[in-house]
Parts: sequence; C-alpha cells; structure tokens
Amino acid sequence: MRNFKMIVEYDGAAYCGWQRQKNSVSIQQILEEAAGLVTSGKVTLVGSGRTDAGVHAVSQVANFRSPTLLPAEKIFRGINSLLPPDIVVKHLEEVPLEFHAQRDVKSKVYLYRICNQDLRPVLGRDYCWYIRTPLNLGAMRSAAKYVSGTHDYSCFCATGSDVVDRVRTITDIRIETGKNGLIEITVEAKGFLKYMVRNIVGTLVEVARGKRKPEDIKEIIASRDRKIAGITAPACGLFLKEVRY
Repeated sequence: MRNFKMIVEYDGAAYCGWQRQKNSVSIQQILEEAAGLVTSGKVTLVGSGRTDAGVHAVSQVANFRSPTLLPAEKIFRGINSLLPPDIVVKHLEEVPLEFHAQRDVKSKVYLYRICNQDLRPVLGRDYCWYIRTPLNLGAMRSAAKYVSGTHDYSCFCATGSDVVDRVRTITDIRIETGKNGLIEITVEAKGFLKYMVRNIVGTLVEVARGKRKPEDIKEIIASRDRKIAGITAPACGLFLKEVRY
C-alpha cells in the first residue's frame, strides 16, 4: 500500500462543497472518481477539511492510499486529464503511510475578498463580495482584534450545527487593501466551525458600515448566540488559501 498527497485548486461555484453528498456533486467525488480510474481501484480521499457549497480553494490538501504500481507523475498527469476545467491537481507526491491530511494539520488559512467601490465589478465578480457603501477599515481592524484568541465561537457557528465543542483558537486575522477597492481578510486557525469565517466577515462588515461598534465584538462572542452576531457573508468571496503542516 502507498500513500499519495495532493494539493488541489478549485472553483466551488458548481459544487455542493468538498464532502461527498448523496444527491449533489462534490469536489471529493470528482477527484475520487478520477483517481480511481487512473489507479484502477476504489479511492477514498481524506481532505484537510470541508469547504462549503460555493467556496473555493487555492491549495486544498488531501491524501489517498492505493496499491497501484504507477509512478506518482503518471498518476498526477492521469488525474488532471480527467478533471473538469474548474478543478486541478497542482501537485501530487508519494508520502509516508503515516501522513494524514486532516489529523496532521497545524493550521489553515482562509482568505475572504470584498470589492468595495462605487462601480460594480464585471471581471472577477464571482470571486468577491461586492459592497458599494464605503467601509471604515479602521473600525473593521479594531473589531478584528477582539476576534483573535481562544474563544467559544458559537456566535459565529452555523445554526443547526451538531458540533459540541465550539472552542477554537484564531492565531491571526489580517485586513489588507489592494487595487480597485479590493479588501482581503485572512484568518488563520487550526480548525474552524461551519460558516465561521463567513459569519465573522459579515459581522466585521456591519462594524465597518457603522451598524455596530468594534467593542461590540466582545459581547457578541460572550453571548455564544448566533442571533446576536452579524449576517453570513456570501460564499463566493471565500477561499481556502493554505494548509500548514
């Protein structure tokens, strides 16, 4: 038995997310089917984590085991030849059997992109949240400081989630600006709750719009109540940027 690690980039717009679903097409399903055809056997991919419907990835990491005798380079080329245009394996290599894409994660970095300008964008519009109203980045950055650290993030967890332990540690959160009104928010943590990043971004935007004060974040987190936090930012602006091991 051999173990293979892959780094995958995908546009999640047409998929139900990373994880296999009974009645919808997922990224995992497409990759497993392609890898299975190339290696002539059933393949089960282990991803570093789940991305939700409509969320993209720059560098998702996954691994699978197979008894195939094919060189890694041929597997790499073969899988890519079978994938649709919105999914690509950027790198594939054989790794020790002990490697596990999910258990071995030290941290994950998510990127959220906002286009904040008067004129709506055309090119790239499917990969950002367009907000016409000017945002107060100073207030947003002040609010972000309260988000960092170790907390029970129930207030930013999707309603209906069955996860019991909602304590997570955000080690870094940054807000940077680029050209044409682009705002990029990066959040790093070992693990995230469902919709956590999107709910954090939605709340920070409400602060930037003047609907909340930066210090309100402390009360929101302490409440552990999803209803107290802000809106959920659209999935189209979210990317799994990096997985660190």
